[in-house]
Amino acid sequence: MNPIKIIFFDVDGTLLDHSTGCISEKNLEMLARLHENGIRVCIATGRSPVALPDFGQVQIDAFCTNNGSLCYTKEEVIHSTPLSPEDVEAVLRNAAAIGRPISVTTRNRLAANGIDKDLSDYYRLAGLTLTVADDFDVIRQENVYQIMVGCRKCDHAFLMQGVKSAKVAISWARAVDVIPVSSGKGLSIVKILDYFHLDASSAMAFGDSYNDLEMLQAVGTGVAMGNAAEQLKLIADDVCGPVSEDGIYDYCVKIGLI
Repeated sequence: MNPIKIIFFDVDGTLLDHSTGCISEKNLEMLARLHENGIRVCIATGRSPVALPDFGQVQIDAFCTNNGSLCYTKEEVIHSTPLSPEDVEAVLRNAAAIGRPISVTTRNRLAANGIDKDLSDYYRLAGLTLTVADDFDVIRQENVYQIMVGCRKCDHAFLMQGVKSAKVAISWARAVDVIPVSSGKGLSIVKILDYFHLDASSAMAFGDSYNDLEMLQAVGTGVAMGNAAEQLKLIADDVCGPVSEDGIYDYCVKIGLI
């Protein structure tokens, strides 16, 4: 293994345990110690910027949000790829045809046009409460980076009918994120590595779900959580303990990163 200079972390099911709803003190300590040891710490999540968890005093070098559609540091935007207005309208129509509300993500907010159990529960996984936006027309006034829809796998094909330049990213069985085809965690990691002038061989990533697959393949060392989807474990270079047992902390100690 080449010396690790940068690590990408998924949030839900990786750094954050949904049974507690927060990032453990050991994981926060681990992030801080990695940074102290000269390793860049980056977040790669399906969450929007306004839904990120509290990292306390930990310095984060870069954020990859909305499954890679919007990546930035505290100083500047690295990568910004919103959905086309035509694709937003197509998904809106298709979701309405199957009786599903949608929630869109812009740079600074979330906005939903309705509530159903799946979408509400999807929000709840991130510690958020789903409400209906009075000004949902924001989708026609601002860049939309991601659309969230509660649905099942059998609905995916219909949901994407007429959509020309977007795809689904899946991190939960009862909902999907719709993002640009020129996005995704894997592509965004390439952008971030280039920004910091680092090679993939010096990068590591931790994830647990299907939307982390490209991310683990984009780095030199991809590590699946013990609680990860089996498909992710099959393509990972290694597997650490589950999030409920602070698996990343123990793994970083084991290989001498902290």
